[in-house]
Amino acid sequence: MRHVLLAFLITLFMLASASAQTQGLDALVSHALKFAQQQARQTVSEINDSTKFARSTTPEGKWSTSASRDWISGFFPGVLWYMYEYTKDPFFRQSAERWTAGMANEQFDRGTHDLGFKIFCSYGTGYRLAPSDDYMKVIQQTAQTLILRFNPTVGCIKSWDNRKWAYPVIVDNMMNLELLFWAAEHGGSPKLREIAIKHAETTMKNHFRSDGGSYHVLSYDTTNGSVLVRNTHQGYADESVWARGQAWAIYGFTMTYRFTKDPRFLETARRAADYFIERLPSDNIPYWDFQAPEIPNEPRDVSAAAICASALFELSSYVKEPEKKAAYLDRAKNILRSLCTAPYLAEGTNSHAVLNHAVGSKPAKSQVDVSIIYADYYFIEAMLRYVQLKK
Repeated sequence: MRHVLLAFLITLFMLASASAQTQGLDALVSHALKFAQQQARQTVSEINDSTKFARSTTPEGKWSTSASRDWISGFFPGVLWYMYEYTKDPFFRQSAERWTAGMANEQFDRGTHDLGFKIFCSYGTGYRLAPSDDYMKVIQQTAQTLILRFNPTVGCIKSWDNRKWAYPVIVDNMMNLELLFWAAEHGGSPKLREIAIKHAETTMKNHFRSDGGSYHVLSYDTTNGSVLVRNTHQGYADESVWARGQAWAIYGFTMTYRFTKDPRFLETARRAADYFIERLPSDNIPYWDFQAPEIPNEPRDVSAAAICASALFELSSYVKEPEKKAAYLDRAKNILRSLCTAPYLAEGTNSHAVLNHAVGSKPAKSQVDVSIIYADYYFIEAMLRYVQLKK
């Protein structure tokens, strides 16, 4: 009888502890979302020009900006749309519409693979929250523009032009497939979906090591589709695993499973997630590269953490095994908990962004240990996914 009573009391304690932890995270997320609103309002006022887009912060904490041609341009209108989704405040909708309109010419940009980042984070999110024929036309045109970069012999969409590689494909490119899948499901050609699946299949086959770690850049032979080299551009070394690249892989293959329900893509997402999770430090915020030589004295990257957390919330919903589902969900919450607190939340610092301690490209000594707009975008997305999960 005593054993039964003890087991009952332990169960009660565990449930109470879990409830307290959840309530604690609820408060942190609520506070961080209020802070994000404050920072977004300030950024609208600070930039006040819908042809300029928040990029990263200066040493003084102010935003440096870029033109719409930059791959990061869609994230600021995306942040504004997310703020509107959360608050229903007309200020955020009007601001989101202003900066989204500033992206219009990018639907015709044949010189980049980043059209999904640019257009789907802006026009795509805008269409979901405020559907319009004009937004749909831009999304569909952008999808048609993007597939012009597809080579059927290689089986991938080309990432970069005028680089040292013959036909470079980066793991980041998985993120741009959402544009193609969505456009195909909303009146676009079935060819869009076919190309997206082929790109995912080729990436799944060639971009991963046996342990689930990903390569950053592959170059292909366009005559026969074979892999010429496996390199890095933003990671520490060719054989290391760049943290944000691994996060792109988790997110990209989780999203691909959402559209296809192909178990191969789910398994790839899980392997990528397991690699990432198993190598996190105690506070769940990764170093910029998992094999960076000076760990623990290397910069952290909140952008990789935020992307991973957002992806894990979705991935956990597809996993059937209760223990694994709980493990992914708990890890997403723990990452979020760290991001919502110092030193990662920018509250009380000079940064005009939401998060501190992101890394753009350490090898290029560019945007190292600063605030970066895509870190804020995926952090806010992760928090909104958590809020939706609670509902």
